[in-house]
Formats: sequence, C-alpha cells, structure tokens
Amino acid sequence: MAVQILKPHVLSKAPRLHLSTASFSFSLYSTTSPPPSDEPDPVSTVTSILTHHRSKSRWSTVLTLFPTGFTPSQFSQITLQLKNNPHLALRFFLFTQQKSLCNHDLSSYSTIIHILSRARLKTRAQEIIRVALRTPGIENEPTHLKLFELLVKSYNECGSAPFVFDLLVKSCLQMKKLEGSIKIVRMLMSRGISPQVSTCNALIWEVSECRGPNEGYEIYKEVFGVGNGGRESKAKGVLKIRPNLHTFNALMLCFYREGLLEKLEEVWSEMEGSGCVPNSYSYSILMAAFCEEGKVRDAEELWEEMIVKGLKPDIVAYNTMIAGLCNVGDVMRAEELFREMGLGGTEATCVTYENLINGYCKVSDIDSAMLIYKDLCRKNFKPQGSTIEALIGGLCDKGRVLEALEIMRVAMRQLGVCPTGQSYAFLIKSLCEERKMEEALKLQAEMVGKGFKPNLEIYDAFIDGFSREGNKEMVTVLRKEALETQKELEGN
Repeated sequence: MAVQILKPHVLSKAPRLHLSTASFSFSLYSTTSPPPSDEPDPVSTVTSILTHHRSKSRWSTVLTLFPTGFTPSQFSQITLQLKNNPHLALRFFLFTQQKSLCNHDLSSYSTIIHILSRARLKTRAQEIIRVALRTPGIENEPTHLKLFELLVKSYNECGSAPFVFDLLVKSCLQMKKLEGSIKIVRMLMSRGISPQVSTCNALIWEVSECRGPNEGYEIYKEVFGVGNGGRESKAKGVLKIRPNLHTFNALMLCFYREGLLEKLEEVWSEMEGSGCVPNSYSYSILMAAFCEEGKVRDAEELWEEMIVKGLKPDIVAYNTMIAGLCNVGDVMRAEELFREMGLGGTEATCVTYENLINGYCKVSDIDSAMLIYKDLCRKNFKPQGSTIEALIGGLCDKGRVLEALEIMRVAMRQLGVCPTGQSYAFLIKSLCEERKMEEALKLQAEMVGKGFKPNLEIYDAFIDGFSREGNKEMVTVLRKEALETQKELEGN
C-alpha cells in the first residue's frame, strides 16, 4: 500500500495524506448508483433534517423517513457533511446504534473516529476505536491493521488530526494487542510520522511488562532512534521526538524490578547525556536499587547529590532511604531522616513506620519498635503481616510471649491483619518453652484453621515441652507425626 503522510512542517491546519493512485483508487463516500428518483436521497435529506430541524423532531423524522436505516457508505457521507458539528455527528452515530439503523463496518467507524479526533474529542474517539477493534477481521487480515489502513485512506477527506493514530495505538495497547501496536508504530515511522512521546512511552512500558525490560529497551532505541552508547542515530534524519523524563523513569523502574542494576545505571547515564534532568522519583529508583544491593553508602551519595541540586525529597525518596538504612542496621540515621521528614512537612506513610519497626527489631531494640508501632496504630494505619511477625519475633526473643500474643490478637481484631505462619511458630515455640502447653495447643489448632500446616520446628517445640512435663505418650505420638511430616516434605 503506497501511502505517505506529509511531514508536519508543511501541513496546513489539517495534515494531508498523499495517496498513490497507481496503488489503488478509493473513495470512502462513493455510491454505486444514484437513488431512485421517487425516493429521497438519504445523504442530502438526513443532513438537512439534522442541521435544520429542531432537536426534538429531527430523530423521529429520520426514523420515519428511513425506517430501514443506512448503509455504512451512506452513514459515512452523512457524517462527513456534519464534520463541523462533531457533537451532532456523534449523536447521529449513537442514534444509528440505538435504533439498529446501520450495520457499521470499519469504514464507517473510521469516519466517525476522524470527525471526533479533528474536534479533539479524544475520549469519545477512543471509545469507538475500541468498539471497532472488536469487529471481526476481513480475509484473515487483523482488525487493527485493517482499521489503520482505512484511517490512512480516509484521513484527508475527513480533515483529521495526526494524533488519531496515537489513539489507535493506545487503544490496541489497552486491549492487549501488543504486536499490532508495534506494527502500527513502525508503519507510521516508515511514513515519516512520529507518534507522540506519550504513545511511545506507553508502548515501551507495555513491552517491558509483557516481554521483559530488555525487549522494552530495544523498542525504546527503535522509536527514539537511539544507537550504541545511547547516542541518537542520525542515519534516518533528524528525530522528530525525544525521550522525556517519563521515558527514562519507566525504563529504570522496569530494570529495577528485575534486579538489573547495570542496565538501570546505563539508562541513568543516557538520561543525563540527553540533557533530561532527573527528578526525585528518578533518584528514588536508583537509590532503591543500590540499597537492595547493599550499597547504602552509594545511595546516600545520591541523596546528597539530590539535595545539592535543589530537589526536595518526596515520600518515596524518604521511604527508600529509611528502608535501606534500616536493612543494614543504621536505625539512628533512619530516625534522623524520619525527623527531618516531619520537620519538612512530608507526611509519613504506613510504610515509613513499618520500615522503622523492622529496623529496630533487626537490632533487637524491641522497646523502640513498640513505640513506633503504637504511633502507627494511632495513625489508623494497617501494617503488613510481616511487620507484626517482626514484632512478635522480637517480643518472644525477649521472653514477652503474652505481650506478643496480645499484639497479634489486637492486630487481627482491630486492624484486620492476617498473621503469618511464622508468627504462630514464634508464639507456639515460646509458649512451649514456658510450659504453657494448653495455650500452645489451642494456638496450634487456630493456626491449622488459618490454613498453616505445622512444620518440624513446631513439632520439636511441642516434643520438647511435653518431654519436660514427662508426658511420654504425647511425645511418642508427636514424634510419629513429625516423622510422617518429614517424609511428606522430602517427597515434595
């Protein structure tokens, strides 16, 4: 299909597509034969009714005169006459849908899509694109590619807007037509049309999510013309679009999720080389990657760099650094950032408190962890089960099993927290050590009711507890069960 689109700098108000007459002869709005002389011409008649009749009578008049409706070609011709009144054109389209007056095909859909796009009614246009994409393909040609072809052919006559193709790509992405989205973008680029940067970003993100960040990175290089070393390729001429901050942040986030620190740093270098200034979220991604690699000092250097550049850390940045410091046991520095955050007017989140609780439990400062936990509860935050597990483990290590049991009960009853299997294990082991066997058995029954199977650690705790009591019969039974459990685990 020999189709070209003129470059934007030579376009008038409505960019035009140049169609090769050697390739095809096509008019979306032509009719095969004139209407019989004794019947009203549907195109001129309906156009006149819609534009001159009062709104209350126009629809009933159309329905009376044309009860059998219109062909897709007739609909397109009528709609084209209404292109300067897009809202009326939309109402006519919805009217034909509601009254089943037209068996719409991709050509009629393309007309109304163009009319709405040229009027900047993007949401409505996308809604109809999604409807059109559900239309079965013709002669084994995918619907999205056929719709693209028809949108190209009818572009000039409808006086459409270039971003109609961006709406098509984004709709394909929303409907998980990933390969089709890639093909359409490539066809646009081959015709000298640059998709909007937001469209490219959406494509890169979806490819990264579905096929991995390395595939997303390849698409990024393709659509932005980036060659080796992150430099823009000049082989195909001057780039019409450049990656923006959202492009780089999306790429870095995808690489971070996969633990690919080297690739993340590579994207960071490209971002700086392109002249794109990182924001606090950009720094947060790289700091989080450093922290997870145990490179907390490198993360702190980034933090200082961010401050020097005048960027105010947001809650994501604070939580990232507090978590990293707590993971390496530097809770005092984490507390400093926590206080600094409060003084600066940044509201702490549940994650902030949980990071500090886990940090204090990590260094066995359970009293400080309990103080932070009480603050968390006063804020009406709901902690994760893992945070309650850390508290319970810390209290049990200090011999405060009843206090730990109360923490779990209150968290379940008042905060709706689901305890972890390890929380039960901590409590049962501690109760057995204190020879509170009846309480331990009740808790074990509750644990099973929650779907957690007793493990060998729990069996050992019960066997040790009943041995101290001299209950040999229970010890024998438990040892037999423990052996069966071990065989099941080995079998799995």
